[in-house]
Order: sequence, then C-alpha cells, then structure tokens
Amino acid sequence: MTAAIRQWLAAVVALSGTAAALAQSRPVVVELFTSEGCSSCPPAEAYIGQLSARSDVLPLAFHVGYWDDLGWPDRFALAQSVDRQNIYARNLHRASVYTPQLVIDGRSDSVDAAGTAISRALTERTQTVPLALSMRDGEILVEVGARRLLPQSDVVLVAYLRHALSAIGRGENAGRKLEEFNIVRDIRPLGVWKGELQSYRVAVSSLPRDATDVAVLVQPLGQAPIIGAASQALH
Repeated sequence: MTAAIRQWLAAVVALSGTAAALAQSRPVVVELFTSEGCSSCPPAEAYIGQLSARSDVLPLAFHVGYWDDLGWPDRFALAQSVDRQNIYARNLHRASVYTPQLVIDGRSDSVDAAGTAISRALTERTQTVPLALSMRDGEILVEVGARRLLPQSDVVLVAYLRHALSAIGRGENAGRKLEEFNIVRDIRPLGVWKGELQSYRVAVSSLPRDATDVAVLVQPLGQAPIIGAASQALH
C-alpha cells in the first residue's frame, strides 16, 4: 500500500468518525418553567434532578420572575425565560403562562403525565439535525451539520448551572431549602441555520461565571418543535 493511499484512507476514517458523531441520536429536551416563589414548583424541580441523570433527556430549568412580588425574588430569574415561556403559551394555545410548566421538545406541555410525554417524544424524534459540541482553546465549538428539507432554524446556546441549594427566606416557600438542577443562566442566539454545514465559536469567558454546562438547541423559527439538541460540560 502506497503512502498516498494510506493517507487517503486515514482521511476517510476521520471524516466518517466526524459524521457519526454529528449523526448520533439527540436527547429529548424538557424545559421546566419554575420559580423559587412558587409552592407547587419544588416537586417539579426534583423531577428535573431525576431526569438530569439520564443520557436520553436534556432537562433545563428556566426560572421566571413574575412570582417575585409574593415576597421572595428568585435569584435565578431571567427576563429571557419569561419571553421564551410567553412564546410557548402562544404556540401551544394557552390562555396564560403558569408554573410549574414542563414543555417537551417544544411540542407540548405537561405536568402530571410528564413521564408518558417523554416516552412518546423518545419514539417520535423523526427529524434530527446533526449537531456536535466540543471545547478547544477556551472556546465552545458548535458544529451543525447539513440536512436538506428541514426548515430554517434558530441555533440557541443555553448556559446552565448543574446544581444549587437555595435557602428561601420569604414567600410561599419560606423556611425551605430548595435543591435545584440544570438552572438556566443565559440564553444566547448564535444564528440561523439554513440546512447547510455551519459552525459557531463561543468564548467560555463570555458566559456567566456560575455556568457549569452549555446546551445548544436547534429550533425552527418562531420557537417551533426542537429538531436538534446537545450538551457539553465546561469543566
């Protein structure tokens, strides 16, 4: 075997490995809209903790601030989380927002039957955009693969804190110590994917200091059902 052929074979193997990594099945995305000031939310946050141990589910807790006037300002509340929930309310034809709300893959919302909804979502992932995340030289590299016949989509980076304990001093949960998981700390649009290979770089230093992980969501314009998701630890 000549040196040229050996080099060609090595290149083919490397490209095949990259394609396989990009094509791997994605996790189901479970978004919890929650608040430290909501007495109904701690069980839902515990459920997010259970889901965080699974490799086939990507749970994210979006804290909202509209319960802060009950006496306890949620230190993790983000205006972006409220904006995101309001869009889901319109898309899912809800009269108003509420907590706790679980949104499964951007497709449906659920409270009591979340386990059933997640099982159904795991079998319904018919459209998946190839997506891979990696760390290099203090940057997160996001690679979105090519896939025809799928709609133009927002590529959104979500930085989150894996675990926290919060002592609640006032409000509906006064006196409780809440254990919280996968708490969203930043929501950052990276660009619009148009079906072609696309890559993005994000400096780790630009993310909130308490973020431990990032997720990337590929979601058709208008916050339609999610078609791509992956996560990456920062440390």
